[in-house]
Amino acid sequence: MSKSTRREFLKTTGALTGAAFVSGLPLAQAANSLVDDAIKIALIGCGGRGTGAAMQALLTKQNVRIVAMADVFRNKIDDAYKALTQEDLVDWTGDEGSTVKHRVDVPEEHKFVGFDAYQKAIALADVVILTTPPGFRPMHFEEAVRQNKQIFMEKPVATDGPGIRRVLAAAEEAKRKKLNVVVGLQRHYQTVYRKWVDMLQRGAIGDIISSRVYWNMGALWVRDRKPGMTEMEYQLHNWYYFTWICGDHIVEQHVHNLDVSNWVKQAYPVKAYGSGGRQVRVGPQYGEIYDHHTVEFEYADGSRMFSQCRQIPGAKDAVTEGFHGTNGTAPWPGKIMSSKGGVLMDYKEKNEPNPYQVEHDELFEAIAKGEFKFADAENAAKSTLTAIMGRMATYSGQQVEWDAALNSTVNLLPEKFDWNANPKLMPGPDGMYACAIPGVTKAF
Repeated sequence: MSKSTRREFLKTTGALTGAAFVSGLPLAQAANSLVDDAIKIALIGCGGRGTGAAMQALLTKQNVRIVAMADVFRNKIDDAYKALTQEDLVDWTGDEGSTVKHRVDVPEEHKFVGFDAYQKAIALADVVILTTPPGFRPMHFEEAVRQNKQIFMEKPVATDGPGIRRVLAAAEEAKRKKLNVVVGLQRHYQTVYRKWVDMLQRGAIGDIISSRVYWNMGALWVRDRKPGMTEMEYQLHNWYYFTWICGDHIVEQHVHNLDVSNWVKQAYPVKAYGSGGRQVRVGPQYGEIYDHHTVEFEYADGSRMFSQCRQIPGAKDAVTEGFHGTNGTAPWPGKIMSSKGGVLMDYKEKNEPNPYQVEHDELFEAIAKGEFKFADAENAAKSTLTAIMGRMATYSGQQVEWDAALNSTVNLLPEKFDWNANPKLMPGPDGMYACAIPGVTKAF
């Protein structure tokens, strides 16, 4: 495809006229878009996952350039910029001699800091990478769609029902505008899963009766409170342990496994019932989230998904999915057995491409060709809602139905985003944060 055709696609995405597209951009950038063939990228959220996603974008075969960066913390921008402009890529490619000419062109005036930084960075790009903690995802996704950008965003895509509704609405608008949206549920871009799920969807084990999904592991990082931090700053600094910004690990992490069951079933659960709590992670440094959840989900056809996620050191690890059908089983990804014990699939490819890289390879190839190919946001929102429904069930101890979770009016986000504003959850006199109590906490 010619350079002019690719530029025309970027200018007219969503059936907009060229004039309408560039009218929302700064004049200097609009003029530059007409003469520079590089696909311009803005990185929103410059932590470890954002740095990794940006590097994967740089490692695609397309002519890309990172032109803007945004984060609420300046040190995150500086750390990411340093990582992206190193010359030796051994940590990324596994090839000790591999180097690339990095395509990072982010002057100081394009490094934006603060709660409104994302709007300024998005305005300078053709493609945005949304990798902040998930509580911010709905507003960032909305803005990227409003500004007519192609999008890569990480999972999960929200932390509460109102956030899910915002993402679903923006997803519809993105499709109307023909904006590519890839979401970091990378199993959809992993060869073993693509082959395995395809066979299961084509009936390799008959009707799916039940699925088993697990993300059981040890502890993750904890970031201590530093002197002088406001409460907003501390919670953002230690974001994994606060439900408004993380969703709890059933949402932030276990969504991967829940999504695989939904993918195979080509459906979403209608209800959830489960239990969970805090057995090991009980100090003030662990905020409010649980360290274990066990949930039974029910689909409309009566089949069940049995879900476990745990973050407790010294306990057995398990990160996998499996399915039982009327004519056989699929005990783990890449393995399928008939009911008579015959091996229908035993995938053992050792050199399959990195799915984190494939996500970006396929997205940027579609953009370079002027194709509208990816619309991941709706499924990502519904799989995220699956996880939120599970959290509602474990926090409350009640059965939670899909429509009630989707239509929940409980908005976890702070009333105001400002360093001196208080989040809705504040520590008590002893420094401890109140956590959900099953049988007492209300789901809605």
